[in-house]
Amino acid sequence: MPRLSVVVPVYNEEAVLPELRCHLVDALAEVSGGYELVFVDDGSADGSAAIIEGWAVEDPRVVFVQLSRNFGMDLAMSAGMDHASGDFVALMHADLQDPPELLPQMLAKAEAGADVVYARRIGRDESVIKRFLATAFYEMMARTARVPYQGQAGDFRVMSRRVVDLVRAMPERRRFLRGMVAWVGFDQVPVEYRRASRTQGRGASYPQLFRLAVEALTAFSDVPLALASWFGTAVSLLSGTLAAVLLVLALTGTVTASLGVWILIAVLFLGGVQLMSIGIVGRYLANVHEQVLGRPIYLVARAVNAPAVDPAERRSLSRSAGRSTT
Repeated sequence: MPRLSVVVPVYNEEAVLPELRCHLVDALAEVSGGYELVFVDDGSADGSAAIIEGWAVEDPRVVFVQLSRNFGMDLAMSAGMDHASGDFVALMHADLQDPPELLPQMLAKAEAGADVVYARRIGRDESVIKRFLATAFYEMMARTARVPYQGQAGDFRVMSRRVVDLVRAMPERRRFLRGMVAWVGFDQVPVEYRRASRTQGRGASYPQLFRLAVEALTAFSDVPLALASWFGTAVSLLSGTLAAVLLVLALTGTVTASLGVWILIAVLFLGGVQLMSIGIVGRYLANVHEQVLGRPIYLVARAVNAPAVDPAERRSLSRSAGRSTT
């Protein structure tokens, strides 16, 4: 069993993969107990899968897991965690914005007793718009989420085996891993770094980032539901007050506009509020519906150097992980 497993989700990253592997091999050369690199191909349309499979055939330290289609980054990382066998498991992205050179320092903190060592960004070499949106997202999560706030921390982290097993056992189908790991608790410590800019390939688009923000908010906060209720109550009170004022003005002859116009405006406004509230509730119901369906969260097309994963194992992990923490 290796000391450290590094899980890397891959989606159309063939341009950066050779450089990434060189950085990882150099950074982990001195890891006592050895390491493995778990690359999860998330339905890439380029040559990423062929590159990784070639590495896995030549090097037993490389684990190749290919998903049957694109499931999304968090589910790809979940697949990597399921196939990682190390005492500690690291999550990182493939674009080299997460520096592999930090892994030995993070592993040392984990070996010293921390259950989670997460990389917190103190600066970002990215566009002004992306920095603004990222700051706004983390500020929103700090104020609304029901999990401990870890600042501008992404997926880049090292976790102990007990945390990995507890996260694997969670039944969520729409998974926001950084929130799930924060929810677990235990001893979680930061390592600060400056996030580099992406040099190869394309990052997540703004619509994808927006969907991620919505998934995070609905998974770890009920504030949107409360906001819908508060806003509906406020609009009802305002509408009632305006209706009373309008009636008085109409009786005194001050208002010359047709009463039907004001009624139409009020109906349209309240209809918009109702649709917004239904949409928010529908988002939560969609999560419940997907959970009830009970489909696998990912499907593996093929794997090289990867341990077999029993589908029933995930269900039994919560009990065994719970015993290991006592």
